[in-house]
Order: sequence, then C-alpha cells, then structure tokens
Amino acid sequence: MGVSAIQEQHDLLVETIKNITKGDWKVLVLDETSKKIVDNVVKEDDILNQNIASTTAELPSPSGAMPNHGLTDCWEIDIERIEEKRDPNPTMDVIYLLSPQPHIVECLLADLERRRYRRSFLVWTGVLDPQLRRRIDSSPHAKQQLAGFETLTIDFFPRESHLITFRDPWSFPILYHPACNHLVREHMQTLAQRITGICVSLGEYPKVRYYKPRAPTHEASVLCGHLARFVQEELDDYAQWNPNFPPPTSRPQGVLIITDRSMDLMAPLLHEFTYQAMAHDLLNLKEGDKVTFHMKINEGTKDEEDKDMELHDKDKVWVDNRHKHMRETIDKLREDFRNFISQNPNFTKEDQETTNLNNIKDMLAGLPQFQEQKESYSLHLTMAQEAMNVFARHKLPDVASVEQTLAMGVDEDFKKPKNILEQVVRLLDDEAISHSDRLRLIMTYALYRGGVIQEDVRRLLAHASLPPHDGEVIQNLELLGGHTIKALKEPRNPPTPVFPLDRRASVVDEENALSRFEPVMKRLLDDLSRGALDQSVFPYVKPPMDPNEDAAAPQGSLRTAAPRWAGAGRRVVENRQRIIVFVAGGATYSESRACYEISGAKGKDVFLATSHMLTPSLFLRQVRDLSVDKRRLDLPQERPKPKAPAHLFERPAPPQQTMAPSQAGGLPGQQRKPVAGGIPPGPRPPTGAMGSMNLGPANGGTSASSKPPVPAPAPTPAGGAGPHKLEKDKKDKKKKKFLGIKM
Repeated sequence: MGVSAIQEQHDLLVETIKNITKGDWKVLVLDETSKKIVDNVVKEDDILNQNIASTTAELPSPSGAMPNHGLTDCWEIDIERIEEKRDPNPTMDVIYLLSPQPHIVECLLADLERRRYRRSFLVWTGVLDPQLRRRIDSSPHAKQQLAGFETLTIDFFPRESHLITFRDPWSFPILYHPACNHLVREHMQTLAQRITGICVSLGEYPKVRYYKPRAPTHEASVLCGHLARFVQEELDDYAQWNPNFPPPTSRPQGVLIITDRSMDLMAPLLHEFTYQAMAHDLLNLKEGDKVTFHMKINEGTKDEEDKDMELHDKDKVWVDNRHKHMRETIDKLREDFRNFISQNPNFTKEDQETTNLNNIKDMLAGLPQFQEQKESYSLHLTMAQEAMNVFARHKLPDVASVEQTLAMGVDEDFKKPKNILEQVVRLLDDEAISHSDRLRLIMTYALYRGGVIQEDVRRLLAHASLPPHDGEVIQNLELLGGHTIKALKEPRNPPTPVFPLDRRASVVDEENALSRFEPVMKRLLDDLSRGALDQSVFPYVKPPMDPNEDAAAPQGSLRTAAPRWAGAGRRVVENRQRIIVFVAGGATYSESRACYEISGAKGKDVFLATSHMLTPSLFLRQVRDLSVDKRRLDLPQERPKPKAPAHLFERPAPPQQTMAPSQAGGLPGQQRKPVAGGIPPGPRPPTGAMGSMNLGPANGGTSASSKPPVPAPAPTPAGGAGPHKLEKDKKDKKKKKFLGIKM
C-alpha cells in the first residue's frame, strides 16, 4: 500500500511551513492541541530544519555556515507554545500553527496587541468559527501584522498508515447516553468537520453512504443518516469555496461510508486471536499519545533496564505481524529471530575477536541499527509469550469456542448449536475464567438469544459470581440497538444479521475453528468492492443517476487524468480507489484488520476512521457508563471552558528610574573608577544653558549677568549636568550663604 495517512499529514505540515519560511528564519508557535497533532506525525527536527528559530542561539548564515563575527544576532532553535510565557521577539516573523478554539484566539489577539513578533502567518488545524474569524478580522493589530491566513483541516490523528482516530473516547457517551441529547448536534458537527478534513487530506470528494438499520428500535438509529448529511454539507461547502478541490487524479471516485457501533455489537465482545487485537485485549498496554509496552530489556546482563517500548508503524516486525494469527506470529518471530542471530553472532558472543580493526569497524557501523532490531524482536517475543500465558491461564480456547458459536449462530459444522446454554453455564462456574470474560460471555449469549428475561439474567450473574448491578451493562446494550432483555411471554425475536451467513466458508479447519467469526466490516467492504452493497441498508446521501452505477463502475476515473502529485521529488500515487469508513462510537482492532485485508485482496486503499479504538475492557466500561448520572462522566463539553492565561494580558512593568549617583560625590572612602576615553569624570559643563546665553553688548540684548532664557526641552546628554542641575546648584549656594557658611 503506497499511500499512508501518516505520511500525507507529515508532508502537508512540513510543506506548509517550508512555503511560509522560504529560506528565512521564523518563529513557530503551537498550542497544546496543535502540538499533539504535529508530534503525532512529524519529528521536531523535520520542522526545525525548515528555518524555525526562537531566541538565544546564534543563527547560521544563509549559506548554512555559522557566522564568525561578533555582531550576529543570537537565537535558539525552538518551538514555542502560545499558552506559555515567552519573551517578545519584535524583529522576527512568526508562524502560528493553532487549533481553532476560542481561548486560543484570545491568546493570539493578546500577542498581536503587544506586537510580540514582527509579522504573523496564521495556519489553523481546522475550520475557524465565523464569529472567531470576525474577531480577528476586526482587530486593528491583526490588520497591521497579519501576513498570511490558511486552514489545513488536519484535526485528526493518523495512528497507522490506514487507521485514523480523533482520540475522543467521550464521543461514545455523547452519542448514546440518554441524558446527552442536547450535546449531540454540536458534536456531530465537529465529527463532520473532522471527517471532511480526512477526505480533503486524502484528496477525495467521495460519494457518501451510511448505515441504515433494518427495523430499528433504538433512538440512536438515525445517527448515521444525520451525520452523513452533515458530512455531505461540509464537503459541498469546501468544494464551493475551494475551486482546486478535488485535485485532478486518475483514481476512481472515492467512497465514504458512515457507520456506528450499533452495526456490529459482537466485534468488541469477542476474543480476537490476531496479534494486535490479542495484545490490546490481554496485555497491559499503555495507550495515550503513544502505545507502549513496559518490559525489561537486556535482561540478565549488566545493561538490564526497564523501558517503555513503543508500538508504531516504523517497527517493521510489528507491521509485518500485527494482523497475523498469534500462532503464525510466534512461528514467524522465532524463525526471523534465529536468522537474525545466526547472521549477527557478534551480539551473542562476548568473547568475539575485537583485535581485528575491520571487525570493530563493521560492528560500530552496524551497532545502532542492529541494536534497535534486536530490541524489536525481544519486544515482540516477550509480548507474544505473555499473551499466550494469559490465553492458557484463563482457558480462552474453551471460552472462544462458545463465543464463536454464539456470534455466528451456528456451530463449527454450520449447524444449529445444541446445549449451548449448558456450555455457557459451565464456563461461568469455572474459576479460571476471568470476571470480565464471564460478563462478556453473558452479553454475547443475550444478543444471540435476541433477549432473555430479567430473572434469567440474575441467574446467569449468580453463576458467574458477578454483582447484580452488572445487569445494567447487559441492559444498556439496548441503547445501541441490541436486544438483550425481553418480557416473560414476549416471543423470541432473534436479531436479523446485517448480512446473511456466508455458507461459502462452511469448511473450517481445526486450527482456525476459534477464528470463524468475521466482523460485519469485512463483509461490508467485500460487497462494496464488488459493487453489490445493498442500497436499502447502505443508501447514498445523494443517490447516483444510474442505480446500477456501482455494479458497472469501471476501474478508471472520469476525473482529469493528471496525477495529483506531479511536482518533482514527489512520489507517484497509485491509481487505487480510496474507501473511507467512519465508525461512530469507536472501532475494534478486528475491524482495522478487515480494512487492511480487503485493501490487499481487492486492490483498494481502505482507511478506517473513528473517534477512538475500542478494547473489550473499554467497551464494557463505556456501556456501563450509559446508565450512570451524566455528571459523573466529566464530559469535556461540560467542563469550564478553557481561558487564555492571565499572564498574556499583563502589562509590562515600566522601567524603574534610578537616580544616578553624583559624579563628584559618592560615599566616603569610595574611589571612582576611571572612565576609558571621553570626558573625564566630574561635573559636566551646563552646555544647554551656556549655549543660550548672549555675551554681546547690552544694547538690544542682555548682559552676561542677566538671567538666561529657559532653553527648549532637549534630551540631556548621558552623564551631563543639564539646566535643572545648574538651577539646583545655585539654590544650594544661596542656601549655604544664608546659613552663614562661607563657600
């Protein structure tokens, strides 16, 4: 897959800064949110290399060589934060790369009012609210100082080459909590702008489709339709105001599909045994701005240390194995590691011959690269082994066997399962099964049955030794369209699957019996790529003129055939159709895997976008929260709005005026320091007063003894005695005579 969302955003940021600096040094100012966006895809050095500077280090000359004279200004290569205290830099231009938030606009206006920099270039990560834009446009300081204004629409976080998140787990309760209805519209508008930003960044003006559930019973069933229309409006508005969008390309027109978590409730509950999904489910991975795993490296040696190892797209071992079944992953890791050790014995033999200079040179040259590769293998072998330990300790093969039957509705032979309740109860009574796995199993069983009575829920919870209030978690699935609770005499109503069971996969080998279930996402993408996606379940926002357009869609494009990146030095983008699937309410790692697999199998570029990634434990917690008091959720939308820091509005203190000590006087015993050159120390002549005296005859003028006229105000020479001091000396002299002191 040639295209990468990470690389696309990286290139856009770097080129935007480069086009503004144009070889001249400028300051770069970020805010907390925009810094996270930048740090996610760009190394700091990549930005600093584009002529970004601050204060207190020497600037290189335009040729790149450091100047060798003492008159050159000094600067410190740095990236500043708009919320933090900064020294003014009125001789330098600045690039503001900011998020479109009200308090950030306040910070910007405070900077402009104080003329902290010379000229300002504004770059926004998202669309600025019109009211905030008017505030900037109406500022007289902005009119004088602004030299550029542009919007990048990059308010999202590429996590992998084809996986994009908004890092917004609060989206789930806003969309599904009954008490959050008043927040939904504004939140959906934000989602629509971010989804549009993804499309713009990928150069796509796609056809928009959305998930429309059959016979829905939950209030959020209209979510996808409303969000899809919001996105269509944003795309149309962007195209109207940007005549160069979409850019010319030979790719077929892209497709955007809006879905939500209710489309597939089984995927976040089941155990997935591919490496990435299993690691996030069973291991203690730390997920924040980065995904890390804590482990010991160089264990058993003098260099042993604890370290947080990052999982990222530049780790080839991770990328090559994350979507493989764990069995395949372990075999591949062991084989590759054995090959690595056999090819590099220097790292395993302490008595290696080091007297040969050529050997030493080769070892030093290859050490950084090989050390990183060795740590990577160690990381993934450790993770795989720990995951398999949990797999065995908690009897996950037994759990998964029942889960697969419940999720698919048929057993391994594709027949109606027998005695499934007895199998479930047996697992609930087993002490080796973790409490969270027991709850997941009950929820899966309730969905399989299409609802169970409350009394049966209580009995199942008792078998599982789970507290009665866990019944709320099961019932809360109703808010996502799941049928988990029914009345005593209500007829059983098994859920209608989004797609009918695929009988083509009826032959299952024993090794893959625990991985028979495929998320709905995979079937959706498979049908879409074949032009067979049901338009009654996935309708268009703007239906095509030809209802058979999908089935007859050619692989070429009716758009201009000029390549998007025709500039020198840019990579050629492949002519693969781009499909963007957005999952409101969070996506799973099994769905991410499905997108990669369809991309490879169908020759497409499928991008999965979502508010946040779900692990089974996070999904349980968020479903549980749907019945708690909304005030306990601590939603960012209901927190006090952030404000610009007070220090930005502080007036600089006026310089303190200190009286210079008398040159002739001073403290007793104090020796005056000689001044090199110039007028020697001592009282300076009153040049201003003397220059205004008239020494001519009395006729038509004044005598020398007459009082001179007051001179016009003029700056007093540094260290000199001005007219005010002369007047003071005369008064002091009169005072001394009055006291009888002879001068």
